[in-house]
Amino acid sequence: MSFVYSPPDVPLRVIHADARIVVADKPSGLLSVPGRGDDRSDCLIARLRVEFPDILLIHRLDLDTSGVMIFARDKPAQGEISQQFEKRLTKKVYQALLDGRLEPEAGRVDLPLIVDWPNRPRQHVNHETGKPAQTDWQVIAYEGNATRVHLMPVTGRSHQLRVHMMETGHAILGDPLYASGAAKDHPRLMLHAETLRIRHPDTGRSMTFAAPVPF
Repeated sequence: MSFVYSPPDVPLRVIHADARIVVADKPSGLLSVPGRGDDRSDCLIARLRVEFPDILLIHRLDLDTSGVMIFARDKPAQGEISQQFEKRLTKKVYQALLDGRLEPEAGRVDLPLIVDWPNRPRQHVNHETGKPAQTDWQVIAYEGNATRVHLMPVTGRSHQLRVHMMETGHAILGDPLYASGAAKDHPRLMLHAETLRIRHPDTGRSMTFAAPVPF
């Protein structure tokens, strides 16, 4: 089942819905879950609960990131898919536009990350107290002074893709926290969760969900 909502600010597309899961394409600028304060109550899960009052959170995307998010419709499904995330059995592929020319055309960033407490919500590399974090990249194309890449997170740390790309010297364009200068001057963060592969909690069959890249 696939259909489109038309909320006041941004269109919201449901990619897939069945008795156990709901998959949606989160727009950039919309919270995944409510924030603190009444002015931050609007979010993806709240909007989806209008149609699917039983949905439960499994994972999140940053406010500025768009793309595929999956929700469960019962506790067993939530637990099953959460375990897939924890055991790294899911396959997540993001598309991003980076500042400058990233070379070589494929590689891995392996740098431990931890919250930068004085500058929250920023994260930073810390080889003493950081948690292990790895991101694979594959260049899709060079576009002027930018690089379009696929990013495949091996781990799932907060802001992992954003910090790791900054550490390569090629921040994600439009990143309000980690880009600088002209690289920050874009209408949105150029990061999109393009595909997510999971095993369905009913059948165990591998399913891949995709959301078209909006940039």
